[in-house]
Amino acid sequence: MLPRTQFICKVLWVCLLGVSVAQARDADDPFLHSLYDRLHDSPMQRKFRQLAPMPFGVVFLPWKGMTEQQMRGHFRLMKQLGFQNLKQVMSTPEWEGERIKQIAWEEGLIPFWYGEGGWEPITPELLEKLGIPKHTPVGQAREDPRMIRYQREVIKRGIPGSGDSDRYGPRGGEPDGFRHTPDPFCRAEDAPSFKKWLREHYARPEEINTAWNLYEVGIHPEPVGSWEDVSRLVDWYCADVGNQGREYGRVRDVIRFKADLRARQTQHRLRTYRGGNPHAPTRTGGEMGLFLPFAWRATNMEWLADTQRDLGSFYPSIHLAWHFAEVGYEVARPAYMQASFANDLFKGGWAATWESTGGPQQLSGGEGWDYEQQSTTPGFTVNADTITQLLLSYLAAGLKGVGLWAWNYRRAGWEGGEFALLNRQWKPSPRAIRAGRIAQAARRYRDELWQAHKEPYVGVLTDWDSEAIWAAVSIRGRDHFRHYPIRARIGVSRALINGNIPWEYVTPDDLRAGLAPRYRTIYLPAQLALNQELLSLLDAYVRRGGRVVLDAPGGWYDEHGVVLDTSTGSAFERIFGVEIADFQYSNNVPRNLHGRRLNGFILELSPTRARVVEKFQTGEAAVTENGHGAGAAVVLAFDASFICFRPGNDFIEQWIRQYAMGPHQPPYRCEGAIVYRLAAPVSDHYFFINDGERTRVTLDTGQYRYRAVTDAVTGETLQPGAPVEVEAYGGRWLRFEKAPEAGQ
Repeated sequence: MLPRTQFICKVLWVCLLGVSVAQARDADDPFLHSLYDRLHDSPMQRKFRQLAPMPFGVVFLPWKGMTEQQMRGHFRLMKQLGFQNLKQVMSTPEWEGERIKQIAWEEGLIPFWYGEGGWEPITPELLEKLGIPKHTPVGQAREDPRMIRYQREVIKRGIPGSGDSDRYGPRGGEPDGFRHTPDPFCRAEDAPSFKKWLREHYARPEEINTAWNLYEVGIHPEPVGSWEDVSRLVDWYCADVGNQGREYGRVRDVIRFKADLRARQTQHRLRTYRGGNPHAPTRTGGEMGLFLPFAWRATNMEWLADTQRDLGSFYPSIHLAWHFAEVGYEVARPAYMQASFANDLFKGGWAATWESTGGPQQLSGGEGWDYEQQSTTPGFTVNADTITQLLLSYLAAGLKGVGLWAWNYRRAGWEGGEFALLNRQWKPSPRAIRAGRIAQAARRYRDELWQAHKEPYVGVLTDWDSEAIWAAVSIRGRDHFRHYPIRARIGVSRALINGNIPWEYVTPDDLRAGLAPRYRTIYLPAQLALNQELLSLLDAYVRRGGRVVLDAPGGWYDEHGVVLDTSTGSAFERIFGVEIADFQYSNNVPRNLHGRRLNGFILELSPTRARVVEKFQTGEAAVTENGHGAGAAVVLAFDASFICFRPGNDFIEQWIRQYAMGPHQPPYRCEGAIVYRLAAPVSDHYFFINDGERTRVTLDTGQYRYRAVTDAVTGETLQPGAPVEVEAYGGRWLRFEKAPEAGQ
């Protein structure tokens, strides 16, 4: 977060930008790629786009008795298989990390996760200095031996002082002495920092009366009238953690305060620790699963991503045993969801999975947060097909690079024998060979992948503020409520993936910046809280021809935890054409939809202008649609997205797709495989994911026209429209070269 005045200026600027972009949108840029690329623009991000780094690095773990000759042999084997850099090393009593990096550098590897992202920018001045013609294209200059020799020295300067860690700076000594705890509670030691934060974010103490609902019944004996009153109220609140959670507005502020200071601390730490190479990027993101309830953990991943705008890269850590318990150990679809979540929070910036599974695992991984996770085995097969699914899903999501943990396994203790690309004899396994080939393909097409974009039809709203209200509800309500919005997000994502409908996650900040017209539809899964600003943005979007879909239990509260006004004339009613008369639950009075019983939240709707499209067997409205300006707003009066959290709900998934797409048709079709598409100027890249036995499928590319198809990994040539073989529980990456008229 930015200080108050800077934050307001930023919001005003992006709002003005959003208006101008929406008015200027034309057929030349229907998906607003130009705006997308500017959302996290900076000199550092422009350097990345110029250099187009595509590092596929591995973690090297030394072992007892390892000789230098053995180490060099492993580094040469890495290069032979297609890996150009290390993601990380670790020290032992016999080998220091810096010495390992030095030897890797001598063997021609870049000993850092960022690969060529740590190069100096290629400028006309640098080209002249190296005796390379000034107008040499960047792609050609990158391969010039003079450039490579120079940049190798740049990388080498980063080795001294880097140790064996790929992290940045100490954890202690942060500004204000604040210590972040991953929960929604404010403790006595947090009170001084919280008071300071409140003064930054509220112009007058009386504003807190509204934000914290102090005039409402049962909240607090009296309102505040001065900052001294606020101070006493904060001290009282923080003195008893066990009494917190009765009022949601202050819980939301506590969560925002803690998340804000964590983002500030992260940025401060990264800015003050740059090492010996000032051109080297930093990184931050998830050493934790991205399916966790981040609002409840007082962590805002979008704010953390923004810390890297001027500094480096945002990333997820994707380990099956560690991070997939929240999705029942399912892999194929959640891998793409997790990768997309990271990429889509950092639109226009460099995102990549800087730590990902390299091999099978069964005994390690986090213990989990509930009994189900603690009493089950996080066991996974990771073979050549699995590694293909993972790596292609990352690329399809827009990530540009991978860090694989690990090249070889630890020989003793925690994670012993697990996670490795090499087999138990430390020989190249089929998965290591396959990963290396995909790495080579990604490097071969690096410029196209850096120019490529998703072209989403549906934007799935990810609203941290709504999740904060869910988190507040869960403190004194059921623990699982904090997970509810994440599970709903997974559910709608699953439905869209299974229908091969292009989509991406979109945030309120993206909408403020003017990105809404990028999507035919914006879907609001389990949007418990709606604030007036978001409603205004959605109102304008629908009036201009957009489509909004909301499902249960959306529209319960506003951003302060006050029951949302949905009565006639309200912002909600103007958009959706209904009043929410009540929130019900399909349980003791079941609701059936086309003969199928539902179990979950129900919106009791009173249509004002919307037409009733479907009804439950009770006669109540199940689906309504309201024409609003040039667009439409749909309410699904049941918790459709949450129902689809687990696989197997084909009927509801089809309903989500039907009402999400409305009059629109998917741009391509493929029965029998999941297909993701990235669009680049010269070619489109299609990534086929098969979550079943070996299959043969046909891709209908609709209005897209291509003149040649090549397997990006093997080089095999296929005919456009010909059947595509996809291996069992694996994937395939095909490059479709555009026909001349499509590429102009």
